[in-house]
Amino acid sequence: MTMSTTNQEEWIKTTCPRDCYDGCGIIVHKRNGKIIKVKGNRDHPSTRGPLCAKCAVSYNGVWLDENARLLYPLKRSGTKGSGKFERISWDDALAEVANKFGDIDREHGADRIYHTHYTGTCSVIAGQFPKRFFDHIGATEVDPDTICNAAGHAALSYVFGDSTSGFDPRTSKDSKCILIWGANPAHCGPHVYQHWLREHDAKVIVVDPVRTETATSADLHLQVRPGSDAALAFAMLHIMKEESLVDETYIKNHVQGYEEVLPSIENCTPEWGQSETGIPTTLIEQAARSYARGPSLLWLGQGLQRQPQGGNVFRACAMLPAITGNIGKPGAGFYYLNDTIGIGGRRGDTSVYEIPELNDGPSPVSQMDMPALLQDPAAIQSYVVWNCNPLASNPNQASMEKGLAREDLFTVVIDCFMTDTADYADIVLPAASFLEFDDVCSSYFHLTIGAQVQCRVPMGESLPNQEIFRRLSSAMGLEDSTLYEDDRSVIEHTLRDSGIRETWQELTEQGWAHVADEPLILWSDGHFATPSGKIEIASERAEADGLPRLPQATTDPEPKNGKLRLISPAAKWLMNSSFGNDRNVLKMMGPETVTCHPQTASDLGIGDGDRVRLSNEVGELVLAACISDTVTPGALIVYKSRWLKTEKSRANVNRLCITRKTDMGESTSVHATEVTVSRVD
Repeated sequence: MTMSTTNQEEWIKTTCPRDCYDGCGIIVHKRNGKIIKVKGNRDHPSTRGPLCAKCAVSYNGVWLDENARLLYPLKRSGTKGSGKFERISWDDALAEVANKFGDIDREHGADRIYHTHYTGTCSVIAGQFPKRFFDHIGATEVDPDTICNAAGHAALSYVFGDSTSGFDPRTSKDSKCILIWGANPAHCGPHVYQHWLREHDAKVIVVDPVRTETATSADLHLQVRPGSDAALAFAMLHIMKEESLVDETYIKNHVQGYEEVLPSIENCTPEWGQSETGIPTTLIEQAARSYARGPSLLWLGQGLQRQPQGGNVFRACAMLPAITGNIGKPGAGFYYLNDTIGIGGRRGDTSVYEIPELNDGPSPVSQMDMPALLQDPAAIQSYVVWNCNPLASNPNQASMEKGLAREDLFTVVIDCFMTDTADYADIVLPAASFLEFDDVCSSYFHLTIGAQVQCRVPMGESLPNQEIFRRLSSAMGLEDSTLYEDDRSVIEHTLRDSGIRETWQELTEQGWAHVADEPLILWSDGHFATPSGKIEIASERAEADGLPRLPQATTDPEPKNGKLRLISPAAKWLMNSSFGNDRNVLKMMGPETVTCHPQTASDLGIGDGDRVRLSNEVGELVLAACISDTVTPGALIVYKSRWLKTEKSRANVNRLCITRKTDMGESTSVHATEVTVSRVD
């Protein structure tokens, strides 16, 4: 568990559970039983040195600050949103929740209890165990992926039958080209950007409407016009076909539907691609040739599918590895997310932390429906929030606030901090932090499993998520034994199913383990989890679901009536909304701004630093303008996830973001939000 102990000095290895590609190793330095420093594990294959700046600041700041943490159960004593609460005991808090849930079940049905969660922690037990409780009582889940990446999962499931088996990053040593489309690891995976992306001979190509740090450091940046990604994919495929860069043998043996889509590909010339995307033909040709010749890795980012035709975009991009044969061999493959435990273990086995016989309750609902549903007493009687801060992260913020302000809505928030959403709760329950209990973490990029090791006792009376729901199950008199399974049992089952040889004790001593000693070549058998066993460019399942049988070479229409397209990507100093309450992080972020292209600013008569009003049908926001060609003309950038309570306006970009659903997965299309911009005198 510890590296060494000398005169009351301890160094404990643990793992960062944040929603990040890195999956970093951490060293916690303790002196006389007190944590004095949280830093990176230099021996960890991802971290290799210091933590990223945002984790280094926050883990040594607000996460160790007892004045910032929630320490005791609280009951609302003021109006909703006022943030006024009084301390109560755990017994009283759980009794109130249990009694209220019982009343709702008897009078309305347990499906009127909604629970929403996401990636406040990505550890196995704390992130998944609470679902046992909600499945058991028959509550309604708000589908977490619909706020993030559901469209991409739906699309890749049509094409490959699987969206969570990508490539092993260790195979990049054999790659000649790495194509990153719609991802910015400089913000979302700093160590992936700092180490992995720089330690090979491959040509790096980035497709992004924003000239991000990742794009700036790439060999080639295709600054695509927002909404035209599918057109770019088709134009690249046209070049590959015309220059005989397709892999006819691979197509014959492993691809279904190539002949059907070929006429569309033949129509999408580089000149057409330039007119649709704004990218010069020479750059489209360079990218197409480099990728097709391979071996090449394709990384499809989660931001890419947050647009109205996000699913179609993914199906179009997925044709690239299929038609060039850049899959199933060293240095080749496609990646969206890796289910590390599933890849390393026995594919198809039931997860030990989700019990299938309990999953026969109401169908999940989309996060895009929540702003309206929260205002409907007939739909929702109780709203339970754990591992997320939906008031900061969900679109149509004004409607979310209106719904949360309902006096008849029984709201329970479980968190480490008093979030924006917690201010509207009836009961607030304090959650323990990742430093305060044992758990298991799995990276969704590197194929590694990490030990999350308890480094201190929980602050105040806070409890791990799983223990809170064990106690709530007891308060409600529930008898199913799966609701009370202990942490060590879940950990041991998870390690066995992940395929690693290490025991929990061995894992804590090492800190991490690969699920396989040598790099894995995923999809090397050429068999895919689709009905045909092939890559399905033409999808009968998609057609049966009312979607086009084939990917479409479409582009979103340009905004009209003077509107501009608003993009809200991930900020450098935040992890979704995590760290948004740390004082030093706020200093590093500075005031919220809107970035626009010099041509756009000139057309609007806006200068650098001017105050401008962004407005549309769901709200308005006044920000300082930042003039930069990092974004394409006609588009704007406002970074996501600031806490409302840290802003003078008590709003963030979600005051403007729409709840329009994507073509697949009922997911968010926030990157298609349109606004008008006017200068504020």
